[in-house]
Amino acid sequence: MREGYEGTGPGAITPDGCAVEFYSRLPVGDEPDIIAAAVPEGARILELGSGVGRMTHALLERGFTVTAVDESAPMLERVRGARTICSPIEDLRLGETFDVVLLASFLVHAGDAEVRRGLLRTCVRHVAEGGCVLIQREGEDYHENVPRERRDPSGFTLRIASAEPLGDGVNSVRAEYEFPDAVWTHTFRARPLTKEQFEEALDEAGLRVDRYLTEDRIWVRAVAAV
Repeated sequence: MREGYEGTGPGAITPDGCAVEFYSRLPVGDEPDIIAAAVPEGARILELGSGVGRMTHALLERGFTVTAVDESAPMLERVRGARTICSPIEDLRLGETFDVVLLASFLVHAGDAEVRRGLLRTCVRHVAEGGCVLIQREGEDYHENVPRERRDPSGFTLRIASAEPLGDGVNSVRAEYEFPDAVWTHTFRARPLTKEQFEEALDEAGLRVDRYLTEDRIWVRAVAAV
């Protein structure tokens, strides 16, 4: 288990505290449509942190070729129809490049700044010339108005129970997922990034924002800095 990360509930728990069974139940939202609108038709996508393939499968259905990477073998066992690679993202060195590198699930907000740098270096290593990196950020008020909860249309309650400062700009966040028949919790470390801090982190890695894909600036298309 990564330091500062923990998960509880039925089934396997990944090194960063994610519950495989929970993510197998989680429906896909509008993310695949956002991605498809931002990249060439039929692009080769490297999906970093694919989990059980929630977005992988939707992207395959849209005609993309996907290589799914995750550090959890139990997660990757749920992926169908894509090439899978079990590896920590920071350590990945495939020796090949892709039209699109996808870094979703707020991974860019890793509490450890060096981990974040490693994630972005992996993106840069694997994006083809003329390609792009798609990044999903936290909402800019994600760590505010806590505790809060919402009822998902698919039938479970998502609760952000706490976001406790640990120092150095990092919070320990506890999320709870309550279904009629099961409850999972996830404790993780996250570093809030303002738009300016996020763009500075990209610049440090040799990337720049090409454009924000959504009005809330959660989805970003980045390209190699000139």
